[in-house]
Amino acid sequence: MSRFRNEVVHLQAHVKSLRMGLSALFVVALLLAFGWWSAPRDLTIHVPPDLRSGSTRKWWDVPPESVYAFTFYIFQQLNRWPANGEEDYPRNLRALSAYLTPGCRSYLQQDVEYRRNNGELRQRVRGIYEIPGRGYGDNPGARVRVLSDHDWVVTLDISADEYYSTEQVKHALVRYAIKVLRQDVDPERNPFGLVLDCYATPPQRIEIPASASPSGVASRLPGETP
Repeated sequence: MSRFRNEVVHLQAHVKSLRMGLSALFVVALLLAFGWWSAPRDLTIHVPPDLRSGSTRKWWDVPPESVYAFTFYIFQQLNRWPANGEEDYPRNLRALSAYLTPGCRSYLQQDVEYRRNNGELRQRVRGIYEIPGRGYGDNPGARVRVLSDHDWVVTLDISADEYYSTEQVKHALVRYAIKVLRQDVDPERNPFGLVLDCYATPPQRIEIPASASPSGVASRLPGETP
């Protein structure tokens, strides 16, 4: 009789250990489910534009070439007035607000009002592009100055053309030093996680020697106010 009693006790202990093991597995499964649910669904990984050579990056690292490409793209779109600067410039500012710091948005809004009051926007068509031979690949170290993992100063050498009706009213060669910050606060509207913080130093006019100018003519034109 005692043998059967011992067997029952043994089975009960085994069932108890199985229940404890099952409970532990259930807790582990809950923790794994919580970890899976709280993991980010999207990760932004910055890949260098030149893919001819391999590159190993930490997923959170932003390489200088990506910072430069972002800065030039947003700055070019901001300064693109395809039909009428009086409408295009404010519209660009609203559309690209997620890529600008609050201080930079306020600064550019004042610039819109200043230009409007001085008649510099009405019926103006504008576009900017890199000066040939002065892009990132020509001198990377001079184009992006790394201040930290979260802020940079990007130097753009830009040619800006403006037209009033069919007449060209401006052709300026200007150097812009633009502050860029890392602010990954709204991935839905700004997947880059970078923002422009306007100018690190005032824009400067630049001169291209005649031998380096595509047209063969020396270009020395006044820099415009931001």
